[in-house]
Amino acid sequence: MRPARSKQKKLRVLQLAAVIFFTVSGGPYGLEPLLTYAGAHGAFMLLVITPFLWDVPAMFTVLELNSMMPVAGGYYQWVKKTLGLRFGFYEGWWTWLYTFVDLAIYPVLFVEYASFFFPQVEMYKIPLCLFIVWAGALLNILGISPVGKTASFLSLIVIAPFVILFVVSLRYPGLHGIPYPSLKGISFSNLGMALYTVMWNFFGWDNATTYADEVEKPARSYLKAVFVSFLTVLAIYMMVLYATLHFGISPELLNNEGYPALGSLAGGNWLGALIAIGGMASALGLYSSVLLSVSRVPEVMAKDGFLPRKIYALHPKYNTPYFSILLCAAVVSLMILWTFQELIIIDVTLYGAGLFLEFITLVVLRVREPLRERPFRIPLGSWLLALLFLIPVGVFSIALSGSLLAEETMFLPAIFSVAALISAELAWQIIRWKKRLQVS
Repeated sequence: MRPARSKQKKLRVLQLAAVIFFTVSGGPYGLEPLLTYAGAHGAFMLLVITPFLWDVPAMFTVLELNSMMPVAGGYYQWVKKTLGLRFGFYEGWWTWLYTFVDLAIYPVLFVEYASFFFPQVEMYKIPLCLFIVWAGALLNILGISPVGKTASFLSLIVIAPFVILFVVSLRYPGLHGIPYPSLKGISFSNLGMALYTVMWNFFGWDNATTYADEVEKPARSYLKAVFVSFLTVLAIYMMVLYATLHFGISPELLNNEGYPALGSLAGGNWLGALIAIGGMASALGLYSSVLLSVSRVPEVMAKDGFLPRKIYALHPKYNTPYFSILLCAAVVSLMILWTFQELIIIDVTLYGAGLFLEFITLVVLRVREPLRERPFRIPLGSWLLALLFLIPVGVFSIALSGSLLAEETMFLPAIFSVAALISAELAWQIIRWKKRLQVS
């Protein structure tokens, strides 16, 4: 007999905040190309403004919907119960696809930061990435509590080196102060790529809701954990940008060698080594946390008949969706050959589409069920809420349009992203056709 999930150990606020931190950010690793695209003035402006135009509406949407429906499957369940099975399937399909892409990024990042210590490690990139993929799967099979404890430990390893870097930058005179925010001189295509870079480093708030039934007092815990995570992420990014500009590192060097090069420039090899270790810890924490969220989506989609029922089979000892976890790891193993920038474009495009369905879901629920209990409520009426959501839609449109005008290597993943979005309708029609055949 399988143990009820209600009897399992559940995540508490600080563990949940650590898991959300890794689901959304995992530190500034991945922000390195921003200066190349936007320069100092543009990077500062985008880091200050984009989180409030892109993240805050998403965070508030997730908090209100999750306070109404803190259920397994999170965003998939919200959209399905409000907009119907078809759009629920779209939400699950798009999120499933983008998370596979997202997961493929982190083993690659681990190898990049490991090369600070072992330059020859690139020769063993594929086997090392596969080891990380399957080690993360094993950790997830052991349960949500080990994932939460691991995330709490790794978050300290990620954050500490950047706090040290910031303190070093305050103690020693640098080349530059804080720049004034400006987008002057940035081409539209570079603006699009810069936005994609910032947006990727600030998304995934809804991912942490797929295991809401495995969180202690979910409505209250998510409210506290989300705000702790957001403030932590924003503070770290601003500290890193300040240190980057303070020491005047070349954007090309930063893009090619990452933040360990900045650490070595600022404090010597010891600080570069700490930041490299933090990058490896970040990749591990991101992979385990994101896998935790995506492995719960096939479980609920299978229960609705969209996927084979075996996918939501629970492990007899650990009571985790082990088959779903193994399936996710198998798909990710096939995707680790993409480049980092290509993966970011596909990632953000698919995520944005799913996020917009969540925006629509919230507005519809406000109109359809205005008196429904909401422990957290965005202090805006329905029409103002709809207008608010036009802001992140506009940011997303600029990023996608800019990437389509970028160099050919970025144009192709943008087109692939659009094709992946369309594939949801194709998959839906195939499922309906199979169901009709079974009935007849």
